[in-house]
Amino acid sequence: MANISNKELKFPKEHSVLVTGGAGFIGSNLCEYLVQNGNKVVCLDNFATGKIKNISHLREKENFRLLEGDIRNLEDCLGACENVDYILHQAALGSVPRSIKDPITSNEVNVNGFLNMLVAARDSKVKRFVYAASSSTYGDSKGLPKIEDVIGKPLSPYAITKYVNELYADIFSKTYGMETIGLRYFNVFGRKQDPNGAYAAVIPKFVMQLMKHQSPNINGDGTYSRDFTYIDNVIQANIKALATKNNQAVNNVYNIAYGERTSLNDLVLLLKKYLSKYEPKIKDIPTTYGPLREGDVPHSLASIKKAKDLLDYQPTYNLDMGLKEAISWYWENLK
Repeated sequence: MANISNKELKFPKEHSVLVTGGAGFIGSNLCEYLVQNGNKVVCLDNFATGKIKNISHLREKENFRLLEGDIRNLEDCLGACENVDYILHQAALGSVPRSIKDPITSNEVNVNGFLNMLVAARDSKVKRFVYAASSSTYGDSKGLPKIEDVIGKPLSPYAITKYVNELYADIFSKTYGMETIGLRYFNVFGRKQDPNGAYAAVIPKFVMQLMKHQSPNINGDGTYSRDFTYIDNVIQANIKALATKNNQAVNNVYNIAYGERTSLNDLVLLLKKYLSKYEPKIKDIPTTYGPLREGDVPHSLASIKKAKDLLDYQPTYNLDMGLKEAISWYWENLK
């Protein structure tokens, strides 16, 4: 469960919310928070990457409804938007390497699916459309920290799709008067994040390898750095984006991160440190290194000033705190 108090966020429970991709890592955590808050929640997922186990405990709740459907199908989107006040659009096909291997499917889901959801939200007169954007939009921009208005050229098909989402959201707000808010996530991690598969995120993948006494394999020399962001910070950002009454906050895009960067070498050291508290010999597992991944951004660090100023975003979990909670969850659920 999210360690965020309802008083802190103050999102009225009478509002109904559609969470697309609601069986995925971030989506299922959002569903859980909203159900706990008393909101009526509709979860739309096609289970391409989402897992039924992420939401199985919610299915008995009166205020939760699961719809199996695909955002590439406009009828599914329109059906999911019926009698819904707000949308948290998390459905996407993630991963830079996956998009390089199969750009067509990434585009179909992330661009065509996104446009379908915008049209469905418009036609259903949804009050606000909050969507998952991505730090990959910064592309080859060299400046640090990343500031929302300064981006470079995308470095992967995935990054292109997420930038196109922002352009479409902007046009729909200007053309149709829709309220949209984009949240550029920076390397989100935490409970329910899948450690398996070719496109697993780095933290759960490394945790799983270390738990199996396998060497974590870093792409490159380990000096690349990321602004790792714990899931509860992301939940807070989404709920505040739904709840804000600040007119200046709407029709904007925000960095959602903690605002600190950590090298992959330092990340592995921290993982070994915290995992060795459960099993001491993990700290002695060696790290291996491989070639850099195509499309990888060398360094990622967010300025979160805009989100703090306009959304009152106040991330409460730094990397250390988040890793301790995430590792505890993985140890209990995956060992």
